Amino acid sequence: MHAIILAAGRGSRLEQHNSDSLPKCLMEFGGRSLLARHLDLLFRMGIRQTDIVLGYEADRVIGHIAGLASRPDVAFHFNPRFTQGSVLSLWAAQETLAGGQPVIVMDADVLYHPDILQRLVETKKENCYLLDRDFLPGDEAVKIAVRDGLMVEFRKQLASGLSYDLLGESVGFFRFGPACAATIAEECARFDTEGLGDAPHEEALRNVLLADPGSFGFEDVTGLPWIEIDFPEDVVRAADEILPAIRNDFPDF
Repeated sequence: MHAIILAAGRGSRLEQHNSDSLPKCLMEFGGRSLLARHLDLLFRMGIRQTDIVLGYEADRVIGHIAGLASRPDVAFHFNPRFTQGSVLSLWAAQETLAGGQPVIVMDADVLYHPDILQRLVETKKENCYLLDRDFLPGDEAVKIAVRDGLMVEFRKQLASGLSYDLLGESVGFFRFGPACAATIAEECARFDTEGLGDAPHEEALRNVLLADPGSFGFEDVTGLPWIEIDFPEDVVRAADEILPAIRNDFPDF
């Protein structure tokens, strides 16, 4: 199994907490970068090959990874258009998506409880999303709507009148079987060909999901602490709330 980590972003909204202008994936919490935590956990869970998509300050990220002792073998992909939509970053890993192996796709800017990743590694669902029912409604959360056990929407904005019986927030981590991963690569390529390169990668994933919802499942990770680092208040909450909650279960995290 391969992991793909999307780590091309700058995090320009976080400048007040990032005076060194680090790539967002290199921001530290509890003395370790987000990316170091990703790679360490993947390695501990048996993932031996990881692709990292880079953009902003790519050399800085490569140098950081070179100094890490606990990590899988890493291959790098560069997205020269990293200031556009993240669909282009996912497309940069097209060879791995189309390589005939199951893949885990991860956003780099998430601080999370190790059991969240463990659920994805151990799931029996070939194509799997992660869903957290305990979230604050708003425009930023990428939502997963479920009806009769099937995911029927995956987007920040839900259509008025959409029928669902369960709603949660996506953690930003996914597992795809080989056939689905190849289809996602094709969809990312279509976005670029049709001039849709400013779109987030979630839009490509959404199209593939909604074309055949019965081929997908989800794991409910409600109750496990995590946070995506997008805004200054996320940095504060990650340090003051999320990391201590994780360390209640994993003191050396």
